[in-house]
Amino acid sequence: MTNCDVHQHLWTPSLVTALRSRREPPFLDGWTLFLDGEPPYEIPPADHDIARRADLAATDGLGRALVSLSSPIGVEWLPGAEARPLLDAYHEGSATLPEPFGAWAAACVRDVDAKATAQDLDAGFVGLQLPANALADAAGYTRCAPLLDLLEERDLPLFVHPGPAPGGAEGPGWWPAMVPYVQQMHSAWFAFRAYGRPRHPRLRICFALLAGLAPLHGERFAARGDGSDAAGDPDVFVETSSYGPTAVEAVVRALGVHAVVQGSDRPYAEPPQQPGFGLGGAAAYAFRITNPRRLLTGKAD
Repeated sequence: MTNCDVHQHLWTPSLVTALRSRREPPFLDGWTLFLDGEPPYEIPPADHDIARRADLAATDGLGRALVSLSSPIGVEWLPGAEARPLLDAYHEGSATLPEPFGAWAAACVRDVDAKATAQDLDAGFVGLQLPANALADAAGYTRCAPLLDLLEERDLPLFVHPGPAPGGAEGPGWWPAMVPYVQQMHSAWFAFRAYGRPRHPRLRICFALLAGLAPLHGERFAARGDGSDAAGDPDVFVETSSYGPTAVEAVVRALGVHAVVQGSDRPYAEPPQQPGFGLGGAAAYAFRITNPRRLLTGKAD
């Protein structure tokens, strides 16, 4: 397996057209994105130019760049009849992206339809992304259980990404990324431990943005949790998007080097200048090759 980035976003023409066809959030007016709970966001068209993004991936030395639906826009939380055209547009465009791109499938979490998700996965998607706020408590795991059962049956991984952040439209533009997104990932990390892993013992899972740094609360969990080791699950991974050497080194100390995979969140953030985050070549190899292979296939390098 070659160097891999597990977390990028690339809006294909079919998804852009579908978003422009709507008149209620989420929708695009030209290249301005309108969401519930966030200020209007001006999208640079070049960020989603497929040829340009392929060139950037080559410059980064990537053999594979995995794209996913931008869960904060809220497609997965729409009623099924509204979500389906957008999901179809996303899957149609992502399934035909050229090398080095691969993609995570997406699914409606308001009206769960495991049969439709199975058909989407048949198109060659590497696994399924779900929004973190759909997996934040016992009720969320009950609702999404058919989707997670499907992943276990197919031996495919789950990618947990921040979902919509309502209520931030009046604050600074950085507020959703720094507060609700991080809170969602923190909750999702511990909800998986409490409700997800007991129900889905074979599921491989990756949490975006280092799970909101939730793994760094292991000492508190040891003192106030269920008395077990908070870092002892070899099928749980975190990716590095928007973080640097300080946070990555701390998470490696908490979870081990085997739990970290590279994710950049491009175009919203840039890949790290040092693939090993200052931890050396062996760490870079683990983050970009060995660990992504284990996440995606369950097999050691």
